[in-house]
Amino acid sequence: MFTVEQIKVAHSKVKSGADFPQYVQDLIQLGVTFYETYVTDGHTDYFGKNDYKTTSPAKYGPLSIAEESDNESFQKDLKAHQQGASDYLTFCGQCAKYGVEKWAVCMDQMTCTYYDKAENVLLVEKIPMP
Repeated sequence: MFTVEQIKVAHSKVKSGADFPQYVQDLIQLGVTFYETYVTDGHTDYFGKNDYKTTSPAKYGPLSIAEESDNESFQKDLKAHQQGASDYLTFCGQCAKYGVEKWAVCMDQMTCTYYDKAENVLLVEKIPMP
């Protein structure tokens, strides 16, 4: 099974949101089937076959997630991030400001789903092939 260290190596290649589709492909090669990233501190739960799970440590100090989501502003900054306009930490700060608590990536469906604090779906995106 995969390790957090292997995932860190794959993630080290990501410089902006534009690199995300290739990152997902790298994780699939490692055996990751699903993962959830929590905006509060950047930790991620990674899942694989046969109920395998591993968790990465926090990537930054705690961020406060807004109680009310601002989906329109979030989607605007997400698009800019995907085009390489912001780095990961900036994007996470924007997510917190706009009320995004986490995102979940499903490799089988090739989707990334963003959730608010009440577990409401804010956006489901298809992940493009690199």
